Amino acid sequence: MKKNVGSIDKVIRLILAAFFIFLVLFKTYSGIFDTILLILALILIVTSLIGYCPLYAILGTKTNKTKS
Repeated sequence: MKKNVGSIDKVIRLILAAFFIFLVLFKTYSGIFDTILLILALILIVTSLIGYCPLYAILGTKTNKTKS
């Protein structure tokens, strides 16, 4: 599994995940939207930490500019 998420992309994913968690904690949305936001936040955090995004692999995209 080659890393396909670059450092700027990782930071953006973590900021977006933090924003989603913030929305859930302050009850901006409720019900199914809370669950969806938490799942999206979890996915963003995991893909940021491992540096691999399955969707990028399917689309043939990568933001990691290091040579492999």
